[in-house]
Amino acid sequence: MHQGRIVDAREMSAVRDRLDAGGRRLVFTNGCFDLLHAGHVRYLQQARALGDALVVGLNSDRSVRELKGDGRPLNAQDDRAEVLAALGCVDYVVIFDGKRATELLRAVRPHIYAKGGDYTPDSLDAEERGALEACGAEIEILSLVPGRSTTALLGKMTRP
Repeated sequence: MHQGRIVDAREMSAVRDRLDAGGRRLVFTNGCFDLLHAGHVRYLQQARALGDALVVGLNSDRSVRELKGDGRPLNAQDDRAEVLAALGCVDYVVIFDGKRATELLRAVRPHIYAKGGDYTPDSLDAEERGALEACGAEIEILSLVPGRSTTALLGKMTRP
């Protein structure tokens, strides 16, 4: 299906080097993307517009459980990766197993790091921010789409 777009960290590092050699910029974002909704799609489109290619670091099933608790993710990592890779604005997907994307950021060395508006540069994880600073990545905080969140969707699904 979209296997050529679902890569590992080593492959993504090589892609980054090719982009850099061609004077092109790689944008990186990450998250769980458990129930894809319009807020995710708009966010990913905004992130892609910042550069020449977009890679999404996707939390593994284990790391989603660690972050979100039992019962999550609702969709398995391979399914979430396939859905993301099918989006026209997403060029690559890399599944990572850690709670934080620090090691993946160190491997990929993006030119631009995009994060949602529920974060500020100061509220980013210190290790992640350090990895971004070490590779000279620009940090871009993108606006949230009001009323669009996985938590809100789950709330609607569980209401009587």
